[in-house]
Amino acid sequence: MPDFSEAIAHAQAHEVPWPRDPAADPDRWGVHQADPPPWNRLRGPVHPRGPVSGVIRIGGREVAAWGEPDRADLTYSVAKTYLALLAGLAHARGLLPDPQQPIAQLLPGIGFDDAHNRTITWAHMLEQTSEWQGTCLGMPDTVEHNRRVSHDPKPPQGAKGEPRRLQAPGSYWEYNDVRINQLSLALLHLYRRPLPEVFEEAVLRPLGGGEGFRWEGYDDAWVEVGGLRVQSVPGGSHWGGGVSISARDQARIGQLLLDGGMHAGQRLLPAEWIARMQQPCAIAPFYGWLAWLNRDGAMFADASRESWFLVGAGGHYTWIDPAHQAVVVVRWLDPAHSPGFVSRVARALR
Repeated sequence: MPDFSEAIAHAQAHEVPWPRDPAADPDRWGVHQADPPPWNRLRGPVHPRGPVSGVIRIGGREVAAWGEPDRADLTYSVAKTYLALLAGLAHARGLLPDPQQPIAQLLPGIGFDDAHNRTITWAHMLEQTSEWQGTCLGMPDTVEHNRRVSHDPKPPQGAKGEPRRLQAPGSYWEYNDVRINQLSLALLHLYRRPLPEVFEEAVLRPLGGGEGFRWEGYDDAWVEVGGLRVQSVPGGSHWGGGVSISARDQARIGQLLLDGGMHAGQRLLPAEWIARMQQPCAIAPFYGWLAWLNRDGAMFADASRESWFLVGAGGHYTWIDPAHQAVVVVRWLDPAHSPGFVSRVARALR
């Protein structure tokens, strides 16, 4: 059995430099401070976090755990990939027949109808090339123009939040949380049910998870769907809210992806959808469908080229490595030290 003690010690020695209680030092918690005012504030709930924690599974079996693996903590943009899973589930149920179809054709009247937005497809939203423009839940897409994120090799064209000239949908890649929230809103209109309820019922509970799971929206993000007042949830915790989940549940989800959507003989997600999530975007080959890829080793040089990652601010990584039948979850790791952690795990796997 591989010895992961060195990797675990490295992670525990390099906790992200955020306070454990956001109320203790709000200026050092989260990523909203980098936004132009008045958007540089939290709009949804946040809560204290635990220590650096993680889980490693090989061949479907847990072989290591550290920190507080059962504690449900915020996981920031790892939640984006959970939206991709909900889109895949909608596809399997016939609610989203064709990812290449413009969203406006299926869901008129929710923000995709104008001349620029009406050609945007589900695939554009999933690969972050939509160039959607507008205001979602009170926030304009321009707040996220020129966003700089780790693992994006493209330099920004201007200052964060400085409006830039939009390109045709599908022709420009940009990491944009407002557009992700617009995707979440579209999925809510597809399901006509709260997305957290669907995710827990269709994914987490069948995996044996869900303890402490929450997926919360902004305080003012309530919309009417089918005559019901429902909260639309964000695909991250950039402005608060988002997914709180345990490391063990994240590892369960990673295992489901590694296994192509099957769990205990039951198909929970379509295999072809999970395979498509791992296909490189034509204009951003480091990215699939709301997931990060390592095809050329640029993300993590020591991880296998088949590896793919769910990544969230604050040092959250779910690493799926088909080459070694491994799922690795680490949380609250200082991102500057993530290559050292990945290298140590990769060495142990080899």
